[in-house]
Amino acid sequence: MSKSIQILSTKILSNSQKQEFVKANIEVIESDFIQTQSKSFELKDLNLNLIFTSQNAVHSVLSNPNAEELKSKNVFCVGLKTKILLSENGFDVVAYTGYASDLAEIITLIYRNESFTFFSGNLRRETLPKALKDAEVKFNEIQVYDTSLTPQKIKTAVDAILFFSPSGVESYLKDNTIKKETCFCIGETTAEALHKITKNIIIADQPTVEDVIEDVITEFSNTL
Repeated sequence: MSKSIQILSTKILSNSQKQEFVKANIEVIESDFIQTQSKSFELKDLNLNLIFTSQNAVHSVLSNPNAEELKSKNVFCVGLKTKILLSENGFDVVAYTGYASDLAEIITLIYRNESFTFFSGNLRRETLPKALKDAEVKFNEIQVYDTSLTPQKIKTAVDAILFFSPSGVESYLKDNTIKKETCFCIGETTAEALHKITKNIIIADQPTVEDVIEDVITEFSNTL
């Protein structure tokens, strides 16, 4: 009988996501290596268009008592789940992409004469703000949530590690080292955080948790 595969997810998965691993006979250890929390902010000096690059930012803005006033504005966002969350809450999403770099390209090529307000977190990447600045697009930024690293030592040996953000990689590496484990990454930006550490990286075709899970199951189905 083949040995069971053990993997570590650096974020807690939903029951349906875990079920996929159970069906594939893969054991999952899971822990949140980062935590996010909404912070108080003022909705003022808003530009004509809004930018969201994460669901965390959407949740935080929705909790603001004046959130209704924003629904008349056009929204640009990163991530299918972010788009769905916005649409379900009555926002009009004009454009969405898988990556911030692609969204920056759309804005700077097609909408560069418009103005934008970017709702961000404290550990956001420079990709989007830098591209907008370089193209002289009018924008401002409101920080609406905080991300903090919650590193912890993992004592169990695993065959693979699942990473969902550059912050998650940074947090994991504070107390752990990567040896021969295969690292599954939700996207290019997350994989970049590992490029000096390991070559053993598989990047999901689409930046979703489900695609990462699919890759893990495909990769290990031959060995099970």
